[in-house]
Amino acid sequence: MIAAPRKQEQVQVEILEAIENTDVKDLIVFNDDFNTFEHVIATLIKVCKHTTEQAEQCTWIIHHKGKCTVKTGVFEELDPMCKAIREVGIDAKII
Repeated sequence: MIAAPRKQEQVQVEILEAIENTDVKDLIVFNDDFNTFEHVIATLIKVCKHTTEQAEQCTWIIHHKGKCTVKTGVFEELDPMCKAIREVGIDAKII
């Protein structure tokens, strides 16, 4: 005879399944030739709630690699951030 799973185990399994089924996306910011470091840093701090250090590191990665994932999450969370970044003239995309 197999005992039925306890309620706590069922809840844990449901939470894990919900996490696995979440479609996690990346908010990516791309390099360009006209936005200043200061502008990109200030935008990441304001829009993505980055610390100064996070924003500076992302900006250097954008400059040297051409792009950087600045935030990861579900589409509904990232979409308003992406729109806000694009509204101030910085190229961003959710992938």
